[in-house]
Amino acid sequence: MNDNKTKKLNVGCGIDIKHGWINLDSIRIPGVDIVADIEKLPLPFGADEFDEILCQDVLEHVEYIPVLKDLHRILKKNGMLCIRTPHFTSKNNFVDPTHRRMFSVNTWDFFARSKSLSKHIEKERAYYFDFSFEKKSSCRITFEKSSRIFFYNRIAEWLFNISPRMQSFYESTFLSRLFPAENIIVELIK
Repeated sequence: MNDNKTKKLNVGCGIDIKHGWINLDSIRIPGVDIVADIEKLPLPFGADEFDEILCQDVLEHVEYIPVLKDLHRILKKNGMLCIRTPHFTSKNNFVDPTHRRMFSVNTWDFFARSKSLSKHIEKERAYYFDFSFEKKSSCRITFEKSSRIFFYNRIAEWLFNISPRMQSFYESTFLSRLFPAENIIVELIK
């Protein structure tokens, strides 16, 4: 539940209406508080307005870099942006004809300062964008577990999320083709 001190935004909510949040979507349906096209920027919010922003299954449908920049603008310092996108191996990338982009766990490194990156790499990436998040606080690859035939995906999800190194190993080898993932869930801190 949202208290008076915490302001939360659910971007591209669809029918996933969250109580205590401001629910934003491009279509007026029951529970949507604000109707706005997230590609028509800026979004109708002031700078540093939200403590938390949720953006599930949205960025793969849009030119996501300008959207990400505007979400950064409206997020308060130390605020969290939680994103869920299909992993590049997900069959859902090819099922939905409105998907424009695919994502890797390393995609999000371009948008976050990181102590694990060398200063050389950080400088190389600095000219890409005029905004950055302070850090990528977590990143997880998820796997489909909806039926009994995917029982092994529970083990795969645990194994491939042990560490960032294991995630990179998974994405760089035949394992990502043998065990296709479903989503990436990442948290960025401003």
